[in-house]
Order: sequence, then C-alpha cells, then structure tokens
Amino acid sequence: MKVADRLTIEVGEARTTALAYHANGDRRLHATLVLAHGAGAGQASRFMVSFAAGFASRGLDVLTFNFLYTEQGRRVPDRAEALEACYRAAIEAARSYAPFGGNALFVGGKSMGGRIASHLAANDSSEIRGLVLLGYPLHPPGKRHQLRVAHLAKIRVPILFVQGSRDPFGTPDELRPHVDGLAAPVTVCGVEHGDHSLAPPKSSPLPVGQVYSQLQDAIAAWIAGLRLRITR
Repeated sequence: MKVADRLTIEVGEARTTALAYHANGDRRLHATLVLAHGAGAGQASRFMVSFAAGFASRGLDVLTFNFLYTEQGRRVPDRAEALEACYRAAIEAARSYAPFGGNALFVGGKSMGGRIASHLAANDSSEIRGLVLLGYPLHPPGKRHQLRVAHLAKIRVPILFVQGSRDPFGTPDELRPHVDGLAAPVTVCGVEHGDHSLAPPKSSPLPVGQVYSQLQDAIAAWIAGLRLRITR
C-alpha cells in the first residue's frame, strides 16, 4: 500500500500539488490533519515528510500541500489573502477525498503554515475541530514588539502550540502570557532546547528523530482525546 497519494488542487485558475498520507488501519483515529509547510521549504522537506508520515503511522489521515508560490518555484511567500485561499482549497480537497470521508477535521502547520491555519480558524471554525501549531511565529526574530496574536482571540476551537525553548520567533515563556486568557482551550507544549524546527542542538543527548517521535506521540494523543469527545 502506498504511504501517500499525490493529488492536484485547483486554486482559482492555478493549481498546486498535495500529498494524502493514509492512516495506519490498525490505529485509525477517523481524523484528518491538513498540515501546511513553513515559509522556507515546501511539503517535500524532511520536517514535513517526517511529521506527516509519523502522524499517519499513529492513526491520522494527513494532507500536506504546497502553497502556490512554492509550487511555482518562487521564494517569497504570497500575501496573506492568497495563502489563505490556497489553504482553503486544500481543506476542500481533504474533505472531498473519499478515503478521508467522515473524518473530523484538524488544521495546522509549521511556522507560517500554522499562522495561516489560525487565520482561517479565527474567521470561520465551523468545520475545524482543533489547531496544531508547530513553531508558531509569535514575532519576527529580534522584533518582540511585532506580535502576531490579535486574531487569536477570535478562535473558539482547541489550540495546541508546540514551541521550542530556543525558538527566535517566540519561546513558550513568551507565548504563554498572550494565550492564557483566550476563549479557546489552549495547550502549550514546550520543547526543551528546541529551535524553530523543534530540533535540539547537536550537543543534545537526544537525537532529533527521537524528539520528533515523542512530539508526534503527544500530538496524536491530543487529537485522539478531542476526537473521543466529539463522538460522545
């Protein structure tokens, strides 16, 4: 059985590609996670493939995709409106993909991809059951006053922030004061010594693969807990 199917997504008059990772049948959680890449690398990056395949092995159906600028070989991300339109098209593709039928929908992503997912949840979360934000870009590096938090107050679905303690875009301690008072249920998972990609330094006794595996366990368990509540 193939691990992932390649799909084509229509975004207005443009097209992009997506990969649909099928859940391990023995552990299927009946939940789909649409997972978007960060600004600097597409869905084929080692990080994205590692997390998508890891989640699938833990029972999640996963859809990754390329934002249009990545698909077209451009280095500079599109404006937020275009990124959001592409993400909405990816969600529609996940909803209409027959093998994922009947699943609860979760969205998220790495850095910029997670931020765009949070914009969509702030504007309309009627179908979204939860947000998984991997290395949320709280602020640009060295610019702590340029916060990206105003829209978070509009979100009503559970949010999981997975944040490295060495992340120049915002550490767990920086993040908590801005999310503790939100109406949405919030969980902040701090990754000790983790950088913006949640990876430990080379001097760490824990290899990056082991850190990622532990995080994938925790994230899948968080989604499984929410999925259980939905079915009750």
